[in-house]
Amino acid sequence: MDPYQQYADDIVGRAAAAAEAWRRFDQAQADAVVEAMAAAAWEARERLARLAVDETQMGVFADKVLKNAWAATIVRDSLRGMRTAGVIAQDEASGITEFAEPVGAVLGLVPVTNPTSTAIFKALICAKTRNALIFSPHRGARKCVRETARILSEAAAAAGAPEDAIQVVSRSQTEYLRQVMVHKRLALIVATGTRSIVETARHTGTPTLGVGPGNVPVYVHGSADLAEAARMILLSKTFDNGTVCASEQAVVVEAPQAPALREAFVRGGAYFCSPAEIEALGPVCFDASHRRMRVDVVGQPAVEIARRAGFRVPARTKLLIGAPGGIGPGHPLSAEILAPVLAWYEVRSYAEALRTCRAITAWGGVGHTVGVHARDESVVADFAQMRASRILVNQPTTQGAIGGIVNCLQPSLTLSCGPSARNLTTDNIGARHLLNIHRVVLPRANPAWAAMTSPSFSGSD
Repeated sequence: MDPYQQYADDIVGRAAAAAEAWRRFDQAQADAVVEAMAAAAWEARERLARLAVDETQMGVFADKVLKNAWAATIVRDSLRGMRTAGVIAQDEASGITEFAEPVGAVLGLVPVTNPTSTAIFKALICAKTRNALIFSPHRGARKCVRETARILSEAAAAAGAPEDAIQVVSRSQTEYLRQVMVHKRLALIVATGTRSIVETARHTGTPTLGVGPGNVPVYVHGSADLAEAARMILLSKTFDNGTVCASEQAVVVEAPQAPALREAFVRGGAYFCSPAEIEALGPVCFDASHRRMRVDVVGQPAVEIARRAGFRVPARTKLLIGAPGGIGPGHPLSAEILAPVLAWYEVRSYAEALRTCRAITAWGGVGHTVGVHARDESVVADFAQMRASRILVNQPTTQGAIGGIVNCLQPSLTLSCGPSARNLTTDNIGARHLLNIHRVVLPRANPAWAAMTSPSFSGSD
């Protein structure tokens, strides 16, 4: 027998068996498993963060601790009180009662940028919805994801979860993963990661909840508190060295406000690159031949990135800022760079600011996220027309997009971007996306239809 098929039959078969066992759990039993897993993740948050940093060589230890804590607490809190088993809604007026059922065996793709926190997040929403989960970690984060899965699996088992409720694809060859993805007993893929892996998942024929790239522009309007806007952008873009796809990629500001905003950035630890430094920085951050960011720059400190580009910056530097001079493949810093590197666009008018934000989004982040700092409601109304699933107002886009920290968005590390990014939805993916909702429908006559079909309406005698 084909070894790849045999492996897929085994791991997906065990997940399918676990999924059948999950179906017998009621809400209280599922909730107990979620609480036990969240508690275990909280206890292990620092150790898992250290494992992630050591293995991936990306990001900041303290920030990865916070990501794990967010998953273990904010995600858990968002799930408390949510009905995901049995009757979840009943409306006497419409005569419709909704029942929730799990989808079955779920494959969760885990990125190298946020490996342990994404694993915790996906495990909690799967347990809440009584779905079996198979992790497929990025090859650069296998060890830390396996350890996260082990901790969560043991906690789940101790709380009574089915055997094989959580598994990990243990074979490194891509053919093993491909066979799992296309397996007829796999119900759903939740794909978080690079554009290529999301596209691979989408083309398997298995239902897929995916994400899109996030070339996030942020506009700072004259009505904004410029110092506070700079503080938020620095907080967001430097968090875990910029590894979250919702982090700001470009600042757009009109000329009258530019000097004050620039000064606020410098006070906060940003370094504005000279034209020569921008020229040197581009190839370090962006692979022009493949039109994508360079993997080895992801999550690296600003000082190290500058060193690789051949120039020195002050040791306190948190963020490199440079003016690309345009937008598109000929301007490397205009692309998505998941590192503390930020493009700077100083424009002459509000109309030009709108055009610039649209162009940045179109170049590499259609459907993802746009940020705007403004107190003028008409500006916010204009930005609501952007091709973005999340228009974040007066907040850091990293912490804003993932939800539950500075706003009431669904807490998620899988940020879908809608049909324009080849995703099914514009939502932050959460537990409700992992349910099959069945509806029992009682008869309720529609008076308008009854009137249309009556003899008097039709003109009949």
